[in-house]
Amino acid sequence: MSAATPGSTDLALFDFDHTITHADSFGRFLRDLATPRQLASAKWTMGPWLAGYRLGLVSARQLRQRVLRLALAGRAEAEIREQGLRHAREVLPGMLRPEMMQRIASHRDRGDTVVLVSASLDVYLQPWCEQHGLELICNRLEASEGVLTGRYHDGDCGPHKARLIRARYDVDAFRQVHAYGDSPEDLGMLALAGQRWYRGRQVA
Repeated sequence: MSAATPGSTDLALFDFDHTITHADSFGRFLRDLATPRQLASAKWTMGPWLAGYRLGLVSARQLRQRVLRLALAGRAEAEIREQGLRHAREVLPGMLRPEMMQRIASHRDRGDTVVLVSASLDVYLQPWCEQHGLELICNRLEASEGVLTGRYHDGDCGPHKARLIRARYDVDAFRQVHAYGDSPEDLGMLALAGQRWYRGRQVA
């Protein structure tokens, strides 16, 4: 477990998709690496799931798991990690909200511990966080003998953000906790913070 240090007075927790970005990096990544056959069949295989999600009948977690299996099961891990690095370098810069990057820079310049807490994927978030000097809690892809299974290693972190934060950080040791999110999956994380922003607005 990490704790506050003299050079790190506050803890700042950031969701990624639709908080730091203006679009969905997870969906964009999977579309970019999908094979022509997968793209052709997506309308039929994913259409009912997307409709269910929009109607509130399918959770974000269920939709992610379904898409992950269809897009990544059986793919070479090395290939997908290479694609993830390209995504971090070439695609993510055009998806970022300038005001949120300024907020991240402000926390970092103050010496705060800044953590990205996301249900998106390690293959592109890890190199992006290394570039920007951020710590990371996110979904990690499971592989067996160099081949992706289409599942998450240790399960989907989306519904468990608060628990995973507490497992890694002594939240009470920080002078102040700030949290930024945009979805119901972020509410537990926001509940850890004294300073909370939801969908760009500060909330009590």
